[in-house]
Amino acid sequence: MDTQQYIESGVLEEYALGILPEAERAEVERLAGIHPEIRHELDAIVMGLDAYAEAHSLTPPPAMRDRVLAGWQQAVRGQASEENTISLPPMSVAPEPVAAQPTATFTPPVASAASEPVVRPISSAPEPMQQAPARGYGWLMAASVALLLSLGANYLLYNRWQHTQSELFAVQQEQAQFATTQQASQKLLATQQGELAVLRDEQFRHVTLAGTPAAPSAKARVLYNPATRAVYVDVRSLPVPPAGKQYQLWALDNGKPVDAGVLAASTAAGEGLQQMKDIASAQAFAMTVENVGGSPTPTLSTMTVVGNI
Repeated sequence: MDTQQYIESGVLEEYALGILPEAERAEVERLAGIHPEIRHELDAIVMGLDAYAEAHSLTPPPAMRDRVLAGWQQAVRGQASEENTISLPPMSVAPEPVAAQPTATFTPPVASAASEPVVRPISSAPEPMQQAPARGYGWLMAASVALLLSLGANYLLYNRWQHTQSELFAVQQEQAQFATTQQASQKLLATQQGELAVLRDEQFRHVTLAGTPAAPSAKARVLYNPATRAVYVDVRSLPVPPAGKQYQLWALDNGKPVDAGVLAASTAAGEGLQQMKDIASAQAFAMTVENVGGSPTPTLSTMTVVGNI
């Protein structure tokens, strides 16, 4: 299971808001018990919602409590008055056993006494005063619930926006890396095309440099264009120079050595052609091992390869 994808799906935020079906809530709780990263993210979301709701909660007006209590008291008094009114009529029928005596004279007073509660007004507590606080409290509760749902939805959207920003940043990083790789590939392709053009150019003379007794298996090649004075070197096999040392190419013009430049480590390892210093005239080329940076004069005892044009 991809826990990161599950976390970013939004189901944890819906769980925290209490809008998930019971089956999906049970699944969230099961996965949270198995995967610590899901439990950590769920706890963070719940704490974030609680903090957000507390920061934006509404405090009821100070008089709301008194209004609600007054409404309940009036409702209770009204209900008690109604119960008294309804319970009095049975008292008016109590004299029925005496009705068999024609001379009884207490019937009118009983009827009069029974009629008193009937005409007694029961609207001592006005209905608007009883219902207004309840309706106001209901609207306040509905507004609070709506506010909490809105805050939860905003938090969910903000969390998803953060995930989207992270994904966008990752895509931008990949694009930048791809652009860098593409530029390097284009540069390498241009270098290889240039080397191929040199190898195919018939104006270049190919001078083979063979190994000396100091390095019998060493091999290299110099490509020299007398018309343009361009010089390229192509290493086939050279021993690895000692630490702090570097190969240097020399052009021999009438027996006099002329510095043609030092070889890069990659060139000495045989990785492609390297353009050297321009040489006006030469009858042979040779390589020696010198200190890093080159030497004004060759060290003949370290001559590794040499070849005549």
